[in-house]
Amino acid sequence: MVFPGTDQIRIQAAEIIRIGGVIAFRTDTFYGLGADPLNQSAVTRIKQLKGREESKPILILIADDWNVDRYISERSVLFDRVCACHWPGPLTVVGKAREELPVELTAGSGTIGIRLPDDDHVRDLVRVCGGALTATSANIAGRPPACSARDVESYFAAAIDLIIDDGDCEANEPSTVLDLSGPEPKIVRAGALARDQLQQTFAELGVSLR
Repeated sequence: MVFPGTDQIRIQAAEIIRIGGVIAFRTDTFYGLGADPLNQSAVTRIKQLKGREESKPILILIADDWNVDRYISERSVLFDRVCACHWPGPLTVVGKAREELPVELTAGSGTIGIRLPDDDHVRDLVRVCGGALTATSANIAGRPPACSARDVESYFAAAIDLIIDDGDCEANEPSTVLDLSGPEPKIVRAGALARDQLQQTFAELGVSLR
């Protein structure tokens, strides 16, 4: 079930995604579990694989910034300015979700986290798979994130339809998660993008950051 990330395998991955399957792939941080974000059964399967709490939403990777409008209902000036400064990069931005998104994806929060990864190879895979993929970390809930295809295989064995081996991850931290869905921006998960960098951006915009 583990194959190198060739063009042929990426085409195979796209077909798996199209029919509602689940793949594992290297992102620009750790390995993630990829599925069509709009496929309710695929997203449910990911949560079952991870043993993840139903109350936790699942973040999305996009291939191009215009894909934001497929998932975010309100793009404020602040949202666009922050993304322009820090995308592509290890920043997941949380915004108000479009009403038609599956509750399995948003966990009923009314919000969705979205990220444009800083890796051409990753964006190419996501693009081939339809422009967006779920990217929750490829590990059992409570266990360390998978840094290699071998790690993914040790967690899930044959329970995933395809594991794409694109080498070991170089990242030491997950993406930083910034919530812009409310009246005040706040960091909900510290990560690879330092708080100081975000504070500088917000200071330039005249906005305080919690």
